[in-house]
This record gives sequence, C-alpha cells and structure tokens, in this order.
Amino acid sequence: MKRTNTFAVRPLSATGERLLRDLLDASAALWNEVNYQRLMRYNDEDGFEGDVWDADTGRLEGRYKGVLGASTAQQVIRKNSEAWRAFFRVKAQYHDESNTSVTEHPDPPGFRGNEDGGRHLRTVIRNTSYTVEWGECSRLEILVGSELKERYDHPGRLRLEIAGAPNWPDYEKQGRLDLWYDETESTFRASQPVTVSEAARATPLAAETAALDIGANTLVACTTTTGEQYLYEGRALFQRFRDTTRHIAELQSKLPEGRYNSERIRRLYRKRTRRRDHAQEALCRALLDRLYEDGVDTVYVGGLTDVLDTHWSVETNAKTHNFWAFKHFTERLACTAEEYGISVEVRSEAWTSQECPQCGSTDRTTRHKDTLTCPCGFEGHADLTASATFLKRQTKQAVRPMARPVRFKWDDHTWSGKPHPHERPNEQRTDRSTVHRDGNVASGGSQPG
Repeated sequence: MKRTNTFAVRPLSATGERLLRDLLDASAALWNEVNYQRLMRYNDEDGFEGDVWDADTGRLEGRYKGVLGASTAQQVIRKNSEAWRAFFRVKAQYHDESNTSVTEHPDPPGFRGNEDGGRHLRTVIRNTSYTVEWGECSRLEILVGSELKERYDHPGRLRLEIAGAPNWPDYEKQGRLDLWYDETESTFRASQPVTVSEAARATPLAAETAALDIGANTLVACTTTTGEQYLYEGRALFQRFRDTTRHIAELQSKLPEGRYNSERIRRLYRKRTRRRDHAQEALCRALLDRLYEDGVDTVYVGGLTDVLDTHWSVETNAKTHNFWAFKHFTERLACTAEEYGISVEVRSEAWTSQECPQCGSTDRTTRHKDTLTCPCGFEGHADLTASATFLKRQTKQAVRPMARPVRFKWDDHTWSGKPHPHERPNEQRTDRSTVHRDGNVASGGSQPG
C-alpha cells in the first residue's frame, strides 16, 4: 500500500542552509538544461537533431555530478524524462477522438526559473541516497557532491532537522525523496513516498456516514449521521486568490508586445497554487481526522455538474474551478480518506441547496448570501442545510437533530483544533441567526455543542 510522508525540514546551521540552497539551485539548473535540449528537439529548432530522447544527458550528468552527486544528477534527469513521457501520454489522449478526458492541448514540461530572476529550488534524491531517523529529534540525511563538500568543508552527508511527526513512520520501504523550498511558507519541505503494510490501514470505529456540500463561499459544509456539522469558510482564501490573479493580470498588461509571461508572473502563479493546495491538504486532513473520530466510514461529495448548469456565473465558475479546483480537491480527499479506511463517493446534489427541509419546497425558498429561508417558517444556513438534505437523500433515512455547527477559519497554517473543552480563536460556533430555528431539523439546532 503506497502512502506519502510530507514534512518540513530545517538546516542545522547557516552554512548548512547555504549548502542546501546550492544543491537545490544546481538541481534546478540541471533540469533546465536537460529540458531546453529536449524542447529544442521537440520544436525542430536548427542545430538540434533527432527527437527529445536524443538529448546528451550523459554530458550534462557529468557536469553536475560534482555538486549533486551522481545518483541525484541521475534522478533529476530521470524525473524530467518522466515529465516528458507524461506530456506525450496526455497529448495522445487529447488527439484521441474517443477520449473525452482531456479537453485542452497540454504544454511541454516547463523550466524552473533562471539564475538572474530566481529559480524554483527543487531536487529529487534516490531512495538509497538518504536516511530518515524518526523520534523525538527526527533527522533527515542526504548525500552531497564532492564539489560542495570541498566548497563548504563538509563531511558529505547534510543533516536536516524534521519538523513534526510523520503520518507513516512504520513503513516497509521508502521511495525517491522530493525536496524543495516552499516560497509561500519560506521553508524547506520534503515528500517521502513509502510502502506500508495492509495492516497499517486505519479502520473507522463505526459505520456512520457524512455528506459534503462544496459551496461558492463555503469551501465545505459537512453533516454526519452522528449529529455533527462542520463549516469551512472560504471567503478570505478566495479574496487572496482573486487579488493575486488581478496582480498577475496587471503585470501581464505591462509586458512588451509579444511577451506573455515573466519569471515574476510565474512565481505568482506558483504562489497562488501552493496557497490553495496547502489549504486544501490541511482541510482534508483536519476534516477526516474529525470524521474518523465520529466513526464515519463513507463520505458522499456533491458533484458540481448539476449545480453549475443551474447556477452558473463568472464568479461561481472562478471559485469552483479555478480557485477551489473541485476535481483536484475530490481526488486529494479520496486519497487522504484511504489512509483512514474511509470511502469517498461523488453523487449528484441537484436542488439540495434550494430544498426546504421542513416542507420540501424548492421553488418557494429564497437564498440571500449564506441564509436559506422558506415561507413555511424555515430559516437556516444554506450550505449546512444543503449538506443535511444531501445526507438524507443518500442514507434514505431521517437525519437526527444537529448539534450547533462548528465554523472553521483558515490562518495560513491550520483550520483549528477540537472545540472542546475550549474553543480556539479560529474555531467558533456559528451565529445563532444563521442556524435553523427549528431544533428538530438537521441544519443546525439549539442544542449546546
């Protein structure tokens, strides 16, 4: 069973940080040179004969192995080859008329910046060229090339401190390590694929069910058959995403005619994406931790097709596709849920956000911002109501009265901890004015949380 440990690392000294940056910079430079040779051949540029696989990677490996070490230089070249194979595979799918999964022509693998404008610092290390020690003072050791050893008078194995605990410390086999500098968080990070035994797979404590509503303003509204409701807000995240997008557009408008990109713009794109991915990953982990403790073994996620067909707008489309990246999120959620032994199923949620849970009406209800109201007297949080209605449809049974929902806000690092015994600043019980006034309907009641 394949899993991944992702963690932050810290050099133990200023010299160690400079050495690590030189290592990552040389890896980015090697990637760029290999990629340039292959791209020129792909475009049939003068002076570059043959196909992409005719690039002289052996000569480039020889140039960089003194800094990186032979094994790391080989891995960087191998990973670039994998990127090109993936590009050709997706390109073939695009040109296959019977395949509708790829709708846009893919771009060839890109570059990792330049020396003047700044490179995207990243490397990859063979599984036999690093060691990890897990414990109270966890450490990562990686090999460096002879040139770096001489330059910094270093013994040759760079030790890095690991921050935090791994999800899978007891693994049978480790894979190739990815190591990079996270510009958004200003820290170094590592990703370690591992193979764990089937016995390590978690098993939920019960057979409860949860339903998730993916909203335009609310990232996730969740209702469970245990009577819990969770609300993850997205306005602040989307506003930052939109501000960065506008900044990118301003910079693009100032480019000389014929130019469409710059290193600064590429950095902003990367920063925007990493912020979103970081929040998504943390949300998946925080939510599934809670659902696992609640005994949930099945999570239903509302598909967006029917919703967008009915309620499409430029802003909603930007939020659900560009910012929230629905497909990317559901894949991440399913992958993380597998660690907990929880299954994820995507189902249609058509009209759940308009249906009144008291009288069942869909044409008389009114939504204003986050509130859904009905002439029958119902008033509740629209997204929480939708998740409760969605859950009722999937389970084919009445949903028990809900405890007061918990609202989570993102602080760039975490969504929150547990609400009991004390609520944290970023975890607040929802305002009673946005909770359903009838405690017997599952969109938030008057019970204490």
